[in-house]
Amino acid sequence: MNRQHSKTGSLTVTVFVFPGVRLLDVTGPIEVFASANEFGGHYRVQIASEDGAEVITSAGTRLSADLSVDDVREPCDVLVIPGGPEWETLIKDDAFLDVVRQLNEKARCTASVCTGAFLLAAAGLLDGRRATTHWRHSRQLALRFPSVQVESDDIFVRDGHMMTSAGVSAGIDLSLALVEDHYGAEVARAVAKDMVVFMQRPGGQSQFSVRSRAPHTRHEMLRGVLDAVAENPGAHHTLPAMARRAGVSVRHVTRLFYEEVGTTPARYVEQVRLEAAQVMLETGDDPMPVVAQRTGFGSPESLRRAFVRHLGVTPGAFRASFRTTGAGTNDSVSEAVAP
Repeated sequence: MNRQHSKTGSLTVTVFVFPGVRLLDVTGPIEVFASANEFGGHYRVQIASEDGAEVITSAGTRLSADLSVDDVREPCDVLVIPGGPEWETLIKDDAFLDVVRQLNEKARCTASVCTGAFLLAAAGLLDGRRATTHWRHSRQLALRFPSVQVESDDIFVRDGHMMTSAGVSAGIDLSLALVEDHYGAEVARAVAKDMVVFMQRPGGQSQFSVRSRAPHTRHEMLRGVLDAVAENPGAHHTLPAMARRAGVSVRHVTRLFYEEVGTTPARYVEQVRLEAAQVMLETGDDPMPVVAQRTGFGSPESLRRAFVRHLGVTPGAFRASFRTTGAGTNDSVSEAVAP
């Protein structure tokens, strides 16, 4: 998006709210734009509900609206479409989707937060576009809307005038990107520091996803192989070793992996080992060589390469981010918000 607004021009942000909306999906972006106004930005934020009445969020908090959707007559620079736990009901409500389309027509940029992507997709606004949503729902988005190219690991995705972001707090990341578009990196950096958040957080959504269980398979011989890998990721799991365990040829076990697991044996083993390493780093204090040995990576360097390749962060950074919130320590937060 080109920075086409002057630094003195006022930009209008319209946030659409509805009953059951997730509170942080709304307040996260609003805080970013409000904070930007303290550092040279000029945003005017307005909250719109379908009829102009207050709504009750999924947290039970009441949110007042500034105006109704029909009162949004002038084009806005940014339209924020938040999500909510009841998205499955909302995407079947044709009248509600018409409201989303109506608002989009008056927006220079439309941005969704979390499951708000489902509302845009159901309204047909993401057809043929790249998009993302909360990692827990990305598969559903892809299945329900095959015309949408789902980028499941991205924190936010921009495709033309449409932007989508991952779960809840990712709305902050998306909003910071918009501030940078509108007023430059210095203003966005000042907002990030003020809110004590990453200007650009390391890694993607993979680092937040739930541990994957061994996939279901119809073949008992393959089930034994999958269970063996899950039970002892650090063991000798070469392709010939897995074939011997299954009692079939290397070619046959490779074919079974493709058909039943959807990947190669080597990639499956690496994924299980990666998840085992994540658990060790989250819950223990073992040094990196021990983590690497016990999870089958062999060396800290191999462990580091796997983390960077799949998660976008080093094992050390992962441990630091997920072991504690840092409460009660005197460590500086300057690195977290540094450019």
